[in-house]
Amino acid sequence: MKRFKNILVILNSEGLSHAVLARAVWLAHANAATLTLFAVQESGDVDLNWLAANLSGSGAPGLSARLAAALQDDLNEIAHSLTTADGIAPDRIRTVVTRGSGHTEIIQQVLRAQHDLVLKGADQSFDWRTLGGADLNLLRKCPCPVWILNSAVEPKAERIMATVVPDSENTMRTALNHKVMQVATSLAVQDSARLDVLNAWYLYEEHLLRGRRSYTPGKEVDALLEETRRQSRWALNQLTQDYGGIAPETQVLHVKGLPADVITQHAEDQRIDTLVMGTRARDGLTGMLIGNTSETVLNRVKCSVLVVKPDNFISPIGL
Repeated sequence: MKRFKNILVILNSEGLSHAVLARAVWLAHANAATLTLFAVQESGDVDLNWLAANLSGSGAPGLSARLAAALQDDLNEIAHSLTTADGIAPDRIRTVVTRGSGHTEIIQQVLRAQHDLVLKGADQSFDWRTLGGADLNLLRKCPCPVWILNSAVEPKAERIMATVVPDSENTMRTALNHKVMQVATSLAVQDSARLDVLNAWYLYEEHLLRGRRSYTPGKEVDALLEETRRQSRWALNQLTQDYGGIAPETQVLHVKGLPADVITQHAEDQRIDTLVMGTRARDGLTGMLIGNTSETVLNRVKCSVLVVKPDNFISPIGL
């Protein structure tokens, strides 16, 4: 976790602000990191015009500026509290208020200030335990790692899951797997948490190969299945062998099944509170989509998620 030195802390009114601040303080002390407290005034012109039209004459002029100033005052008070009560040096806390679309403003701030982590509480909705559209957009498009807290038990994780997809012939995926392992193991150590490293494997179209119309002998399918399992297990061992002694309570799981199903089921069964995973842009596209498995998992899980991107990831949102 010490790789995060320049952290953007999103303080949205509907998120888990107490959990976000507690984790931000923890990261600031553990990493000697700088914190930027960030808020977006998301009221559009239509909303502001409606408010102005329904306020008394003295309240209408300059409404947008006054709302922004109030938001800035809130951040300044929080920053003052972090310096006086939590012992963070004043020169390591900044505050920024912008106006616009939430995830776009956040990503542009990341690009401007070269933040290496975004820390945010999940937006609460009717079923707020699953991630909403704004959070998913941020996870899809933000170039730096994004940590969305979706549990009131933060800042200390107890059950962490890291998902990996070993592929020795794909250097980008290998580098991304190592990023996931480095972040997950260091978080497990610092939180004294249990860590499950999970890799799901399967034989492509096994059910069709075993069907009556494939004319494939069962013994051949069994042999293919065993070879797929063997190669997958070897690749997983190669990836994880250097991480065995880092986090004491770590188990490496090699589970047969479709990845999205295996990951979400394990998260639910084992009451995982923090999922660390890597995402990548689909081939030929710039950061808009993050792969079918990642997209499905992020739409299903109800725990906190820490998502990392490959080094060459380019956001579709620019300055």
